[in-house]
Amino acid sequence: MTSTTEVVEPGSVPLDPRDGLAPVAVADRRTAAHLVHDSLGRTIARVALPAVASSLLMTLFASVDAFWVGTRLGSDGLAAVSTSLFWIWMMIALAEMIGVGLTAVAARRHGEGRPTDAAAVAGDALIFTLAIGIAVSAIGLVALRGLFAVMHTPPAVTGLGVHYLGTYLLGIPLIYGFFAVDATFRASGDTRTPFILLIASVAVTLVLDPALMLGWGPLPRLGIAGAAIATVCTRGAAFAMGVILTIRRKLLHLRRPQLGSITAVCRVGLPTAVTGIVFSIIYIAVTRTATQFGTPALAALGIGHRVESWLFMVGVGFGAATAAIVGQNLGAGQLKRAERAGWLAAGFCSVLGLAACVVDLLYAERLARLFTNDAAVVIEAARYLRIAAISQLGICAEIVLEGALGGAGETLSPMIASSVFTASRVPLVPVMASRWGSTGIWWAISVTAIGRALSMIGLWRRGRWKRRSV
Repeated sequence: MTSTTEVVEPGSVPLDPRDGLAPVAVADRRTAAHLVHDSLGRTIARVALPAVASSLLMTLFASVDAFWVGTRLGSDGLAAVSTSLFWIWMMIALAEMIGVGLTAVAARRHGEGRPTDAAAVAGDALIFTLAIGIAVSAIGLVALRGLFAVMHTPPAVTGLGVHYLGTYLLGIPLIYGFFAVDATFRASGDTRTPFILLIASVAVTLVLDPALMLGWGPLPRLGIAGAAIATVCTRGAAFAMGVILTIRRKLLHLRRPQLGSITAVCRVGLPTAVTGIVFSIIYIAVTRTATQFGTPALAALGIGHRVESWLFMVGVGFGAATAAIVGQNLGAGQLKRAERAGWLAAGFCSVLGLAACVVDLLYAERLARLFTNDAAVVIEAARYLRIAAISQLGICAEIVLEGALGGAGETLSPMIASSVFTASRVPLVPVMASRWGSTGIWWAISVTAIGRALSMIGLWRRGRWKRRSV
């Protein structure tokens, strides 16, 4: 561990493999010094803002997408997108493995003063990511109907889901490529360019999505497939633009991929893939039970996730920022400041969690009606939101402290704790559903979410992370 006056090299910032959409890399000594010496409150706000903004942009698109599908295509369409989403999570987990691993490895090379090697690693990772995307696309298209058969979805939902997920699968390589490009920029310390690309992508998608779904002007009416096409086209354009910019700025060098580079990237990012895949499998199991209660329950599950995703993504942004702050302060030998940063960031974010809890309790029906006009779905979704309101109090603490633990290099214990509580839904959901119907499903989800939050608080309070060397 360094002395209290030494600032850690920027490439040595440990990144949490579960930061997801908004990892933060510190690119220069000046920024690192701010993380170690400035007021913690201002530092957390400054570092978290761009990460939170990026995460919320993704959530905005997903919510608007659900709005158009739910209000124009009905509960079957909303259920189709919701059930497709669980498989999409699994596919994206592999992309996040590359994104998180590349961010960490390339940032280390930049910090070591080896930008050429960083560009080479980025090029290797991009080619490997595209290859994985092509493989996932091919396998997914072959197994498409089987994916919905596993969840026992109703025929109407399956038919729409096949159109939506099948179209999405065709563009998976481009979406994977965007993760690699995004990580390449962030590893160099450039968070502005990927943020601009994301803004442009989301802005175009918000217009193109309903235009293709409903057939505005000369465009064909493509229904639910139009929503997937809009995502694939805009994300593919952002990927292409990102590749051009990274090559021009010498952040990306394409060559024959080196096994050593790919292995290093995958080793760092593997926990992300494992956790994401496990999470998806568990929710597929939950969906099998929810299917017993009809399309309204499936649609309500999707609405609940859309509403919860806003607070979740705020937590992701705060968690990514806290990871960088904790890592730098531990490197500078400031253990108490690192510990206080975790508690303070969790506290800031939990204020928003309290607000979300109140809103869910008071305005559950209104929130549900943002996504559907179906009375049965509104009733079920409102029930979900009111039960989940309690867990909103803990979501931020869970995600922020998990990010803080990752910033300290402590990733295994939070991953195990989170996976255990999430996996407990597999036996809990059918048991509770058999006694209390769909209400039992929502309580099982909420209670296990609270358990995850308490486990992260316990791990941070325990302090074992203070002795972790990276």
